[in-house]
Amino acid sequence: MEKLGVYLGPRLRRLRKNLGLTQADMASDLDVSPSYVALMEGNQRPVTAEILLRLAKTYKLDMSLFADDGTPEILARLQSTMKDPIFSGIEISPLEVADVLSSFPGFAEAMLRLYTSYKEEQIVLADQRQAALDGGIDEGADPVAGVRRFLAARRNCFPGLDVAAEKLAAAVKEAGGLPFYLMQRHNLRVRRLPTEIMSGSVRRLDRHRHEVLLDDCLDLASQNFQLAQQLAYLESEGDIQKFVQEGNLATESGRRLAYRALAGYFAAAVVMPYTQFAKAVEARRYDVEALSRQFGTSFEQTAHRLTTLQKPGQERIPFFFIRVDSAGNVSKRLDSANFPFARHGGGCPLWTLHQVFTTPRTVVTQWLELPDGQLFFSIARTVSSGGGAFGLPRVDRAVALVCEASHVERLVYHKENTCVVPTPIGITCRLCQRDSCTSRSEPPIGRQILPDHYRRTDAPFGFSD
Repeated sequence: MEKLGVYLGPRLRRLRKNLGLTQADMASDLDVSPSYVALMEGNQRPVTAEILLRLAKTYKLDMSLFADDGTPEILARLQSTMKDPIFSGIEISPLEVADVLSSFPGFAEAMLRLYTSYKEEQIVLADQRQAALDGGIDEGADPVAGVRRFLAARRNCFPGLDVAAEKLAAAVKEAGGLPFYLMQRHNLRVRRLPTEIMSGSVRRLDRHRHEVLLDDCLDLASQNFQLAQQLAYLESEGDIQKFVQEGNLATESGRRLAYRALAGYFAAAVVMPYTQFAKAVEARRYDVEALSRQFGTSFEQTAHRLTTLQKPGQERIPFFFIRVDSAGNVSKRLDSANFPFARHGGGCPLWTLHQVFTTPRTVVTQWLELPDGQLFFSIARTVSSGGGAFGLPRVDRAVALVCEASHVERLVYHKENTCVVPTPIGITCRLCQRDSCTSRSEPPIGRQILPDHYRRTDAPFGFSD
């Protein structure tokens, strides 16, 4: 009867090659036949406990070398990838996917990289199509557009950073908080200084004096976020840089923006660790304000974090997130919900995102119906930054979270919106064919405008059929 063991073929083969050995050499060292080594490397025979002990003793190895090296996470990503519509009609069972990862880990990694590049290319093509409709704007050299594509292709989710941040969050908790951890781990003291002394900075690392300086007008949520972001630069620079390099960003400004975005991602993951936050999200039914109080974060930080919960195997509701100022300028946009928002030009004025400035800090919900009949649900509210003392400038913006209608019953906001008629909105006026809209600012592409010599419509423009 064959002895029990584990199948470690690819890792055993990698170990042998790293040691510069042939199969015959390893067989001699382990006192087995070369054919048995070949069978183990081909996952046709398990690596028994006895063989593992021989390996460790013969080559002075740490047994953790043969531990699970992230396989569950990679497997979950690979299985999630195979659900993409591009693979429809191809019957590949989860067991077959696991077999591919076990037997050909290099191929599995190549597959994931290729799929991510494919998603980025799809977003580029979508941008180019809409740019053509909106006047031929070229986004090729736009660093902000490049970073948005980089994040969207990965659904704004970086499991590797989440894992590292969770470990750091546990260490921070054990130390008693972020300031104590910075002192114990990095010999850095946290000091809060008046705004006039900070000279336009909200955070500054003074290596000479071993201090992290913070503007004392920052609220507690902003202080914690800034300290967590400083830790991202101190402890996870290599991990962040690796993801940035995979992004194929065209400009140096784009790479710097991506680095800053991922440092912010890491900071949010420290303050709101993935596993803990994902559980709280379900328990609180996505109540953004309640989650903010539980984790000591701002409404915007919490809403932003909700867009990142797409870790394979632990997914939550996919959201579209947007932040605009009172003039409609978009300063942040993250999409894991496939919401077709305009990349150029103004948004639809019928969306309450543009109206919540009249009801500050009040959550406003709304059903949205696109011209093609798709239904979405929107949660919008104003947020503020700056201020903190008399005379200091404050910036008011509006943020919104949007999800598909199929997820709405999981939201605490749904109970008051079960029978509400959806608001018909468009992506942008140039792409919206609703000819009776009284809020229209310009005619849609491809429609002939009628003269108004004899008849003036309620809508700004009349169109031929």
